[in-house]
Amino acid sequence: MSEMITRFAPSPTGYLHIGGARTALFNWLLARQQGGKMLLRIEDTDRERSTDAAIAAIIDGMQWLGLTWDGDTIYQFARADRHREVAEAMLAKGAAYKCYASAQELEAMRDLARKEGRPPRYDGRWRELGGTQAEADAIAEGRKPVVRLKAPREGETVIQDKVQGEVRFPNKDLDDLILLRSDGTPTYMLAVVVDDHDMGVTQIIRGDDHLTNAARQTHIYQAMGWDVPAFAHIPLIHGADGAKLSKRHGALGVDAYRAMGYLPEALRNYLARLGWSQGDREFFSTPDLIEAFSLDQVHRSPARFDYAKLENMNGHYMRATPDEALLAVFLETLPYLPNGETLSAQVDETKTAQLLRSMAGLKERAKTLVELADGAQFLFAQRPLTYDAKATEILKPEAKAHLAALAPRFAALADWTAAATEDVVRAYVAETGAKLGQVAQPLRAALTGRGTSPGIFDVIEVLGRDEALGRIADAAA
Repeated sequence: MSEMITRFAPSPTGYLHIGGARTALFNWLLARQQGGKMLLRIEDTDRERSTDAAIAAIIDGMQWLGLTWDGDTIYQFARADRHREVAEAMLAKGAAYKCYASAQELEAMRDLARKEGRPPRYDGRWRELGGTQAEADAIAEGRKPVVRLKAPREGETVIQDKVQGEVRFPNKDLDDLILLRSDGTPTYMLAVVVDDHDMGVTQIIRGDDHLTNAARQTHIYQAMGWDVPAFAHIPLIHGADGAKLSKRHGALGVDAYRAMGYLPEALRNYLARLGWSQGDREFFSTPDLIEAFSLDQVHRSPARFDYAKLENMNGHYMRATPDEALLAVFLETLPYLPNGETLSAQVDETKTAQLLRSMAGLKERAKTLVELADGAQFLFAQRPLTYDAKATEILKPEAKAHLAALAPRFAALADWTAAATEDVVRAYVAETGAKLGQVAQPLRAALTGRGTSPGIFDVIEVLGRDEALGRIADAAA
């Protein structure tokens, strides 16, 4: 058997959206599982809409997701001469022809087809007019021809799709597609086939909105006498409401998910499970994904994107990540998070050590790195703290009295540890008859400025003696 070669071929007219990322992932998984290669081709033939910024975003998004490709990145526009060469070869062998139909004639063909209840398309009138007086007249008039494929008109084109199954297309419904425009530039349909052939692609995985293209592109392969690669057309992703995925559902760039605080391995796992499954299993390490993935377990119906499930999966990965490793990811991601650049500028050796000591408590209460950063705000807060509404409500005179009474007891401690400060509070509660919550909640408000936080005694220890005592004194005043 030939080597498994897949490809991901995005158009750089925007970000790497979530559907494209899943397509790249499926191609990557299959190639890695089969010990083959996944290639990257940037389909930048739309010169008006293709941008360097979009190319950079696509490459950055793939690298962040860990979807490394093999070999150099291929740029489709740079191969235009090769595409034209193939079109000329098809003309020479009679598999293509020059069409001189004007824009007005094409519109008239479409109007007639509509009136007769037929799909509007080109009627093939120039298929056999090469070398005739009609062509000579068209040339004399200065008409610039397009080059069209001479597609089969009888029978069917059958696609044995590895997801959709056997799909049949009556050839009478497939017109003679354009290979070269009148200015000599190659069309997408031609360029894709030539590039896939020259790159040695053996398996094409893409969205099922390209299914009809598979039939049309098969005609080009057959006209050139080339092997047709295997196809797998995967359903598009829908929103949780079943409607086609849009920006309001989550059709955002991969960079947006990084900014929302998702871990790449969690997003990778979630995307793999969007339309593919292996029983009820939810969580897969990357090696497990590679081993388990197969196209015959990809569903034919659209998958539904669910933020709640993604958040739960991300929370699982955060909790499972060792504290030091999660801290490293957090610090690397921090500049991308809301207000992250400001916080990142404050991270020094002391803050790094504090974050590490807080990580176990922070990650238990967070499902994203944004939530983790929010939970860590107490480490970055400057005195005097600004109290949120809940903390303000807590810090009433009785609460301040508890803080004032605890302050000297804390100050007298020889060892500043979570256990030691907890012993102080519990002893105070036992002596005064106060409830633990009546003391712990004011401490939380005083030390973090909020009504919720990681374990309060861990917070006291991480802040250190001077900072903690200072915040308590501020709140008790």
